[in-house]
Amino acid sequence: MPTPPRLFASLKACIGDVVFGMEDGAVSIFGLVFGVALSTDDPRAVLIAGATGAAAAAVSMMAGSYLDAESVRDARRARRAVAIDAAQSRAAVEAVALALSRGGMAGRDVNQVTDALRRAPRAALGLRAELSDANEASPAAQAFWMFASDLFAGFTPVLPFAFLPMETARIVSLSLTALLLAALGVGRGLVAKSSIPRAVFETLAIATSAAAAGVLVGKLLS
Repeated sequence: MPTPPRLFASLKACIGDVVFGMEDGAVSIFGLVFGVALSTDDPRAVLIAGATGAAAAAVSMMAGSYLDAESVRDARRARRAVAIDAAQSRAAVEAVALALSRGGMAGRDVNQVTDALRRAPRAALGLRAELSDANEASPAAQAFWMFASDLFAGFTPVLPFAFLPMETARIVSLSLTALLLAALGVGRGLVAKSSIPRAVFETLAIATSAAAAGVLVGKLLS
């Protein structure tokens, strides 16, 4: 079982997946829930539809995240097997030397290692790639955080219908989802280093569009 520091490091490395997973879960299930909630007065029907959709969406996003991360990693490994030119080799040696120096290795030892790597350019590229991979989350970690965040966000608009009367549940579900989406907009702005008000507005606008689509379909079918 991962220790808290390792779990926190994994979360930090996968923060982009967490924000994306929560945004996807909240927006998609919010639209589904309100489409059903405004076409029926039975909270049980809303709960079943929302919970089923949230679970299915979380599993789907987890699988997609894992396959995407695996594909990116396989493509990177395939590029390592192509012919090596001098510029690539020099860049790899410099990157490894910098990493060793930052890690506390003595200058004389760093020079010995880099001299050896200059005579083995493929090894230098491989070592540089391994150092890069070590700083990235594994496909399994990315898939886990995508699943957890998508499931959490997906159940946010659903749970009020399990405990509250229909009218109250609608209001609470809308309020909780709006707060979550506003927080996700802030998270998007911080991760992308972009305008936070714009990110919040975009996130809420997308969720509103999803809810409107859900409501429209629900009304048409009912």
